[in-house]
Amino acid sequence: MFEFGGLAAVLVVVALLASTFRILREYERGVVFMLGRFWKVKGPGLIIIIPGVQQMVRVDLRTVVFDVPSQDVISRDNVSVKVNAVVYFRVVDPAKSILQVENYMNATSQLSQTTLRAVLGKHELDEMLAERETLNVDIQQALDAQTDAWGIKVSNVEIKHVDIDESMVRAIAKQAEAERERRAKVIHAEGELQASEKLLAAADILSRKPQAMQLRYLQTLSNIAGDKTNTIVFPVPGNFMDLLTRDKTTDG
Repeated sequence: MFEFGGLAAVLVVVALLASTFRILREYERGVVFMLGRFWKVKGPGLIIIIPGVQQMVRVDLRTVVFDVPSQDVISRDNVSVKVNAVVYFRVVDPAKSILQVENYMNATSQLSQTTLRAVLGKHELDEMLAERETLNVDIQQALDAQTDAWGIKVSNVEIKHVDIDESMVRAIAKQAEAERERRAKVIHAEGELQASEKLLAAADILSRKPQAMQLRYLQTLSNIAGDKTNTIVFPVPGNFMDLLTRDKTTDG
């Protein structure tokens, strides 16, 4: 009987020591309550908790990464899409993360879903597809402003996928094709305009420089001579017939 009582006493002492001494890792903090009231944040390392008087809640300070489930979002131009994202956050104030919210993990997850829908709903589909970096920053800032009261720091948000209905994909493809055709026509028109300006400048120079006109005339004859066509038409200056008539009159 004495041996059994002694063993029980030893077990009680061991249990008390186990509940008294706690070891917290470098990335952990302990939020300690004294008789139900918040006392202080302890850790890392070895800390002492008075059994029955003090209670401790462990808080992990490492960055948490979680996927935001796919959300149905209606863009500003009334296009329905499904969007999912990844949120990176960590606890920066252990006391607030325990005292200000019941479950900061679940609260941050739910807030991320509603914020994702709210922010993306203010933008058009083209912006969702082409300006993801800007949208990531907008969502991160909106989340961080709301989770600050919980001692949570949202460091980054990344939109993973924007899923569009197949019919909408075809419409976007047609729009892109029309945009390419428009750009091609604009480039062609700009090329025609530049060419006409160059031709006008060349004509102005040739009209003021007879020598340049003669050189151009000889170059044209050289190009025609190298052609394999059977008929060659030589351009004749307008005053050529006057010169012939004048020569005949002189000879007569």
